Amino acid sequence: MNASEIMKQIESEQMKESAPEFHVGDTVKVYGKIVEGNRERIQVFEGIVLKKQGFSNRETFTVRKLSNGVGVEKTWPLHSPNVEKVEVVRYGKVRRAKLNYLRGRVGKRAKVKELVK
Repeated sequence: MNASEIMKQIESEQMKESAPEFHVGDTVKVYGKIVEGNRERIQVFEGIVLKKQGFSNRETFTVRKLSNGVGVEKTWPLHSPNVEKVEVVRYGKVRRAKLNYLRGRVGKRAKVKELVK
């Protein structure tokens, strides 16, 4: 058993059974665990998915929201135990894999069209 097989085994044990299904451009609610001292609570972070990158248990996604007129971005590991669940609020219609152009936009221009199914 070589090193790469051992790494694959360790990574497969850390992965979640059911990874949430969402895409770039979707508006999602990320339920993240936050530890404050000896207390643990769940905080919701709602915004647009800018990008998804990586694979296996290293997969991450970046969510951007506007908070008091200031853009806030947070990158979450998809298979982290600190991510309780990811809930899709709205499906977005986009034509690219990374939405970095949204960073320079404010107001209505920063919106993503909704995908009608």
